[in-house]
Amino acid sequence: MLASQRQDRILADVRTLGAVRVADLVEQLDVSDMTIRRDIAELARAGLVRRVHGGAVATEGGPGGRPTDEPGFEAKRGQAQAEKHAIAAAAAAGIEPGQAIALSAGTTTYLLAELIAADSALRPLTVVTNAPRIADLLHHAPAGHGPLEVILTGGTRTPSDALVGPVAETALAGLRVDRAFLGVHGLDAEGITTPNLAEAATDRALAACATTTTVLADHTKWGVVGLARILPLDEVDVLLTDAQLPPGARAALSETVGELVVVTSAPAPSAAPAPAPPTRSSGSPSDGSHPTDTTPGDPR
Repeated sequence: MLASQRQDRILADVRTLGAVRVADLVEQLDVSDMTIRRDIAELARAGLVRRVHGGAVATEGGPGGRPTDEPGFEAKRGQAQAEKHAIAAAAAAGIEPGQAIALSAGTTTYLLAELIAADSALRPLTVVTNAPRIADLLHHAPAGHGPLEVILTGGTRTPSDALVGPVAETALAGLRVDRAFLGVHGLDAEGITTPNLAEAATDRALAACATTTTVLADHTKWGVVGLARILPLDEVDVLLTDAQLPPGARAALSETVGELVVVTSAPAPSAAPAPAPPTRSSGSPSDGSHPTDTTPGDPR
């Protein structure tokens, strides 16, 4: 089991039970005491748990930590890697050449940008983003069949590497795109959230300029609540998540979002193959793309 998979398991147990003991985790995961302590230390550095004698507990403010906690990009990058890659691949499959899309800041949207940069068949394509990392990545993408135009909003930079504030929102107000892809800090039955008030407003502006809003949220985001709500669930057209999302969460989401798409994942590609293709319970799509397990919500 990879370190990221162990840490996901530990974090899930903390969120479910409120606390975990090192001795129990050693037995459940069949690793050494020192390995578990290192995993807990890594989660604590990311602000996801609080270390205590003999184990770890949920941070203040509930299972998702304090509503104002804002982990940086690198702190979030190592979590749920395989799931994030699978979600990004499913998002990329829905992009068509000639479209204009918007990408918010985030680790999963960055993975989506990597796929866009590598796939020249998606061009011509226009990408609007408030993430300097994403803009830089796409700017240096290899030449393809057509242009890859990148529009970077201005604004004030946040710890999660997003440009936010009035400058960004003014730039977005004058644009129209086909699809907006949003990464999120937290997800619950009330909607999608972030710890940063300014980032929430800018993400709303990203969604407002799009015909379709797609949220990319792996299972570790469920139950995490940030200070500021970005959107209520009934304003989310498509939500892409992974198969580890609890059944109760699936039921709650499928009743509210326009479409819930659950993807399966393989190990993240360091020395591993690409994410396993999703499966669709209602049959294969007619356009030849990978099938997807889709749970439709109420008609919108």
